[in-house]
Amino acid sequence: MFVIVGDKLLRVAEQIALTDEQRLRLRTYARGRRVERRLAERAKIILLAAEGLENLDIAARLEISRHTVARWRKRFLKLGISGIERDAPRPGRSRTLNADEIVRKTTQEKPSNATHWSTRSMARAAGVSEASVRRVWHANGLKPHRMETFKVSNDPQFVEKLEDVVGLYLNPPEHAIVLSVDEKSQIQALDRTQPGLAMKKGRGETMTHDYKRHGTTTLFAALNTLDGTVLSQCRDRHTHEDWIAFLSLINRQTPAGKQIHVIADNYSAHKHPKVQRWLVKHNRFHVHYTPTSSSWLNMVERFFRDITQNQIRRGVFRSVPELITSIENYVAKHNRDPKPFIWTAKASDILQKVTRARRSLDKVQSQ
Repeated sequence: MFVIVGDKLLRVAEQIALTDEQRLRLRTYARGRRVERRLAERAKIILLAAEGLENLDIAARLEISRHTVARWRKRFLKLGISGIERDAPRPGRSRTLNADEIVRKTTQEKPSNATHWSTRSMARAAGVSEASVRRVWHANGLKPHRMETFKVSNDPQFVEKLEDVVGLYLNPPEHAIVLSVDEKSQIQALDRTQPGLAMKKGRGETMTHDYKRHGTTTLFAALNTLDGTVLSQCRDRHTHEDWIAFLSLINRQTPAGKQIHVIADNYSAHKHPKVQRWLVKHNRFHVHYTPTSSSWLNMVERFFRDITQNQIRRGVFRSVPELITSIENYVAKHNRDPKPFIWTAKASDILQKVTRARRSLDKVQSQ
């Protein structure tokens, strides 16, 4: 807006008139501690403009540019308070994100110079930002950096063995003990070549990458599927003689009048003729073998995972007896407050997954 002063044509800012409601709202924005800084600044601009100050004076008082003051004065005159509450749309065409294409490339293609996609390589290939790739992957449960292992059992009696074992988990026989039994072999007593450094603020615990070997032991464990207690024994080897010795321990440590159902894998030592003769003499033992390549069906494997993560993997052992003592202490503590693992998957549900996996394998092999 221009005005004539004397013989000069001067440009002055257009005046702003506020209602009581607008003034109160702008003051709330200008003084609010939880209001965004930029919104508070815009409110101050409009309040000062309503007092009759020119853009140059407002800019000097708020220590901002004259163009900023002029822009928000103009926005307020055109749109009112809503005009300063949100930013104006930026020029240019917004980039469109084709999430389906990112999912397709992630699941069906591989980068030319790597075995799997990273957020950077996918961002370059799709022409989007790394943050966009992360959002799409998270929304679709995609984790290209992770690789999981599997093996589909080819046991001709897979269905019968699966139903037998799962039946023991879900409907155990009355007045009997169900034990998930296996051995964790070749547990190494590893000592580090140098002492590790404890964790502190700003630094994690450290441990040398190299180690000294002091021998191995084999952990035999029988997990009671009902109450979660574990009966264990460490032995030098895992031959059929060691298996018989552990079965004998179970026989001594369990009530004599109870039938015992043992879930075990198809390891040859578990089926040795001497083992079969021992089972004939101790007819309260009933062995249920899991299908081949189906160790995941043996519940004691969950206990082996826990003891490996919590006690063995990062442990420092200067001898085999020290390793065995550590294992026995872990088992003893576990048995003071046992928590059974609850099996929930039905045999029919597992069989459906295995059937789908076999179809997928057949499809890949036929290509």
